[in-house]
Amino acid sequence: MSNRLFDASVDPAAVPEADSRGPWAYLWWLVRIRPWPLVLAAALGVLWMIPLALVPLVIGRAIDAAGQDTAQTGLYLWSLLALGLGVLQALAGAGLIQAAVGAEAHALSTTHRVLMRQVVRLGATLRGKARAGDVAASAAADVESIGNSFEVIGRTVGAVVAAVLVAVALTVTSPVLGLAVLVGVPAAVLSIGPLLRPLQERDEAQRELMGVATSQAGDIVAGLRILRGIGGEAAFAARFRRTSQQVRRAGESAGRMEAWLQAAGVFLPGLVTVGIVWLGARLALNGTITAGELVAFYGASAFLTLPVSTATEAAETLSLAKVAAGRVCTLLRLTPDTVRPELPEPLPAGALALTDPDSGITAEAGRLTVLTGPADRMADLADRLARPGPAGPSAVRLGGVPLDRVDPAELSARLLRSGPADTLFSGTVREELSAGSTRSREALARALYAADASDVVAALPGGPDAWLDEGGRALSGGQRQRLVLARALLAAPDVLVLEDPTASVDAHTEARIVDRVAALRAGRTTVVLSDSPLWRGAADRTVRLAAEPDAAADGPHRSAGVPS
Repeated sequence: MSNRLFDASVDPAAVPEADSRGPWAYLWWLVRIRPWPLVLAAALGVLWMIPLALVPLVIGRAIDAAGQDTAQTGLYLWSLLALGLGVLQALAGAGLIQAAVGAEAHALSTTHRVLMRQVVRLGATLRGKARAGDVAASAAADVESIGNSFEVIGRTVGAVVAAVLVAVALTVTSPVLGLAVLVGVPAAVLSIGPLLRPLQERDEAQRELMGVATSQAGDIVAGLRILRGIGGEAAFAARFRRTSQQVRRAGESAGRMEAWLQAAGVFLPGLVTVGIVWLGARLALNGTITAGELVAFYGASAFLTLPVSTATEAAETLSLAKVAAGRVCTLLRLTPDTVRPELPEPLPAGALALTDPDSGITAEAGRLTVLTGPADRMADLADRLARPGPAGPSAVRLGGVPLDRVDPAELSARLLRSGPADTLFSGTVREELSAGSTRSREALARALYAADASDVVAALPGGPDAWLDEGGRALSGGQRQRLVLARALLAAPDVLVLEDPTASVDAHTEARIVDRVAALRAGRTTVVLSDSPLWRGAADRTVRLAAEPDAAADGPHRSAGVPS
């Protein structure tokens, strides 16, 4: 099994820019970029629904023909026509299923790719702008709701066309019955309308709470070991139980409204059917219509329950899709902190120096620089060194060029930050470490050796082709950290910023990693943020950070055998 995250056939970059002005604009954009599945579904929906509408009329004509023609020729002809309609309906139904699923798949896959592209664009800024639960819920529940709305469109168009056809046929036969249909069916559909707004509001409330609950669940799972260490499991479990009960109550509230909607979708068409049958029976007793026409009216009125129920389903599905598309648009309207400058400045070739005028830190080109200091400053400093900030004289410079003036694509290719928040996706070891790039077996082996992760991969069934679960759940913390480090080393950027790369390994393993990383990165700029004496001992230069940003002072320069 391969990880399709890096499959060019589903590359999110191939999808046009989405219209995120609003939910209806986004849904219409999905239709515009690939209309043919919906057009085909609508056409097949009409061909599937019309035979259903015509069969009662044909049967009514057959009954009248049987009573009038002693040779029964008319009966046979009308019967053959009914058979033909049945065959047409079966063929159209088979095609409708495929076309509807194709339209649904288009909406699902396109929305998934649009969301993936937006997540990649936002990068690390996503955490500060959206809850992880909102992103997860959009990728699961919201995408499904949007897909469902595309699946129902073909049947809905067919239902509308068939209902109009039945109304016209009944009007031609009996203007009174035709008028009853033309008034009763739209009235039944419109009567459902007042229930849609409360349903939409309750769905929005449930969706909001689902995002909160998903975020809390993710936080608990990610910090389970810490919670156990501080005895906070019970408190966080109680908090999650309260939130999950709120989600349950919101779901029950939305479910009650959905039940009323479904009940109305059955009761109101049934009421129209009863009224039309009663009126038809009165007309038959008066001799205004024949027995066959009465049967046709009854069958047609019974058929009308299907268009009304389909319209009810479509209204409910579109209501849910509107809520889901609104959530997707909220994510799509988020803007990354890093934007491409109008006139980007190219970076010089070769090794690059990394300079932060604000803290006075300079990582010399081609050398290993170790930064030590208070933990609360280290993470912020790692962010600052690897992410473009506000323009000005205090902007971090790479090769003398301010980060905000560099093209983001070039910046991401030549400057990489790796830290404890990095994760492993699901896929084979080779795919996860190479991240879709073409890397030789020798380069992979060197990166694994430098990260002291060769034994981790060798112990997995299949070695580099072994399958990793999402987040590397089957691995220990130290094994995950070594694989994440190997991935950063395999990328081989000109400047590599490592935040506590050996925090989860023992001292012997750390010593091997320090020596091997220093050797592998010889001649390229490497910045390590760590209080480990082993890293300080291997550094070409050590910078110790004080509690205040302006109190940084250079430590002793230590040689690691790397050419100066």
